[in-house]
Amino acid sequence: MTHVERFRKLMAFEPVDRLPTIEWAGWWNQTTDRWHTEGLPAELTDAAAIRRHLGLDRYLQHWIRPRRPGCPRASSHGAGILREADGYEAVRQHLFPDPAIDAAAFRPWAEEHARGEAVVWLTLEGFFWFPRTLLGIEHHFYAFYDQPELMHRINEELCEFNLRALDEFCRVLTPEFLTLAEDMSYNHGPMLSEALFDEFCAPYYRRLTAELGRRGIVAMVDSDGDVTELIPWLEGVGVEGILPLERMAGVDVARIRRAHPRWRMIGAFDKTVMKHGEAAMRREFERLMPVMRQGGFVPAVDHQTPPDVSLDQYRVYVRLLREYCGEAAQGETT
Repeated sequence: MTHVERFRKLMAFEPVDRLPTIEWAGWWNQTTDRWHTEGLPAELTDAAAIRRHLGLDRYLQHWIRPRRPGCPRASSHGAGILREADGYEAVRQHLFPDPAIDAAAFRPWAEEHARGEAVVWLTLEGFFWFPRTLLGIEHHFYAFYDQPELMHRINEELCEFNLRALDEFCRVLTPEFLTLAEDMSYNHGPMLSEALFDEFCAPYYRRLTAELGRRGIVAMVDSDGDVTELIPWLEGVGVEGILPLERMAGVDVARIRRAHPRWRMIGAFDKTVMKHGEAAMRREFERLMPVMRQGGFVPAVDHQTPPDVSLDQYRVYVRLLREYCGEAAQGETT
């Protein structure tokens, strides 16, 4: 099977020759800086090149950001760039670039994709994430109550941009899956209520997921934290899966699969065990193995590989990933 065939079949809960072997996130600079002192060639700094060097499957991600060059930046992490509707009017000129992509830049991707050599993943900014980046974390939470009209305007315009961006990208090639960047959960669950999700996010999700379904693209959400409570909300608006399923937040993929049999998942391998060596990594793969056998699940590190993992330890992880991904396909059930 090609990489593309394998990924599509797995996400359709169909038999595959082996599970995909991917590192879904790029590496922290601290991690690759360490690895460059341990034998990773110095010229390898691009995530796709590092994946290829380490023998992982090839996939390509593009994040379409709804900001034009020169858009004001927040003064610090969690801070915003506006506070009220007048501020949005001033910032609006810096948002929603047209065109959303440089189509010519993705023609080489289209050629690789057509040969089945690279899985393509598109990321758009979500209806919780994007207003937060404009308003800042604290003010964003107040805005649900104090400025509902502004919240709806931001998300309406974001939805229009996302639909246009998706169309532009699909004129060049159609990705296997799309993630909406959200990060709307923390280690104790969602950071907003279901009522707020239904009012301020759900209408825009439904419009986007309907278009993704029409194009045959798997709709997923990227959210850290414990996403267990969030999943039914997402299913209700047409989302089909989630990543990265952080173990340290208490996420249990077996529990999720029992409650949501057709839910797609990527991630779930506890990154904190990697530094403890092969035996610890094997125990973690054995924990995941029952769900790996069921399809619809790509095991991968549950966030970026931390810098306390040596290059040799990571190579052990990749070897075990290949081993267990092959073994899981032999006993895969639907």
